Amino acid sequence: MFQSSGKPDSAGQQHEEQNRQDAGLPLAARIGSIVHLQQTPLIRAQAMGSLISLPDADEDRIVAISRVQFAMQGNVYRYYLSTSEEGIEKFIELYCANEQEITELRYCSRLTRLIPESTEDQQAYTGELGYGLGDRSYTLWRAQLQDMGWSAADLDTVFADQESISYEREAGDAGLDFVAPYRGKETRIDDAQGQHGLQQDIVFMPYGRVLPADQQVHEQLLISTEMIRSVNGDRQQRGIYVDFTIALAIEPERLSIQ
Repeated sequence: MFQSSGKPDSAGQQHEEQNRQDAGLPLAARIGSIVHLQQTPLIRAQAMGSLISLPDADEDRIVAISRVQFAMQGNVYRYYLSTSEEGIEKFIELYCANEQEITELRYCSRLTRLIPESTEDQQAYTGELGYGLGDRSYTLWRAQLQDMGWSAADLDTVFADQESISYEREAGDAGLDFVAPYRGKETRIDDAQGQHGLQQDIVFMPYGRVLPADQQVHEQLLISTEMIRSVNGDRQQRGIYVDFTIALAIEPERLSIQ
């Protein structure tokens, strides 16, 4: 999955390095690396109505690393702080124009996950029929977050006196009602040797809004339909789900990895 760029000193270290699948990454990140993220801008955005979820106290290490491949130049990496299926998945996403030059950096937390049960739902969330994922805008409703367990106080912070918030599509011609979503693949490894992890196809579209309480904060809603192809190398494990992820840009100087 990844190539090592280090030069170990001993034969034993060289063998270990050659077997690692998480070497040679931007910021010298590896599984188990400690992440130092200055959260002040995230906390401020949250207080202004962002739906972002902050890392928990024990979510300060990289537990998994993935590479996302789209039909685009450059590389997209995700450094996961949590891969919880039942909790809140959190990761740092990097876009690199080349092997090491980071041009975009975002902190992301999953808002919710749903499973499209019908064929119609699946087609809508893949944009196969020319509508759904890829539409000009996407609306989240107060009642939806209330059903997810959000408190009245948190809902008031996000929605104020409104019943919904809207995100605008951030791809293609803004004048078009529909733009076909991006398609790609994600390969995630959950250990340094790459023996555990998953591979999945992704259908993806970014949406965004400016927070009403702070016009300087731009929040993204990343909607991604993910079709699992294998888990831990087992191709019998398949599945499809839709992730709704909140993302905020972070400044490079606010992140360090050891």
